[in-house]
Amino acid sequence: MAGKLSPSVMCADLLNLSSEIEKLDSLGVEYLHIDFMDNKFVPNITFDTNMVKCMKKPMKSIRRDIHIMAFEPQQFFDKMEIAKGDMVSVHLEACEDAHAVLRDIRGRGADACLAISPDTPVESVLEYLDEVYAILLMTVYPGFAGQPMAPKSMERLRALRKLIDESGKNVLIEVDGHVSWDHCSEMRSNGADIFVAGSSSVYGKDYPLDEAVKRFYSLVE
Repeated sequence: MAGKLSPSVMCADLLNLSSEIEKLDSLGVEYLHIDFMDNKFVPNITFDTNMVKCMKKPMKSIRRDIHIMAFEPQQFFDKMEIAKGDMVSVHLEACEDAHAVLRDIRGRGADACLAISPDTPVESVLEYLDEVYAILLMTVYPGFAGQPMAPKSMERLRALRKLIDESGKNVLIEVDGHVSWDHCSEMRSNGADIFVAGSSSVYGKDYPLDEAVKRFYSLVE
């Protein structure tokens, strides 16, 4: 399976968001990464639930990849209108009962994913592998764009890939944080499947968006 792309909408042209989503859709991009923050689990706020809901309107083939950085994430599901076709990540560190939250996501027809921050051992996801579509491995600390990669991120990625492969489960790995031109190929070779691309690659200043998307895919084949 070739690597899949999930551009971070937080880094997009927010004044022309609808046309930006349509352009990504036309380029064959699989996902749109939407960060939602509650200013409690992480000290920041991005889009409100209504904005997350409205982003679905201009989408044709592209899917919402909703990354919820919030305590009690299930309280936001109805307002976001989470449903079939969505991929939804919740943080293990933010859930009182992650099993119940993942079950709620799956019950709505969406793909349930579990996110872990850089300080959370990768082994902590083992008991959830039967319940998730993907593990979202944070390679920066959640809450802010433009950070350098956290130490030992590649080592953690290799360890997570090995853990999943040895389990025999069909679970993807998504990487989020400083997924740069310099790092994306190495991430791919170390087991990443889905790439959250932002200011250090697809939304950088080196290439127009269409050229950046094509270049990124060539690096994660």
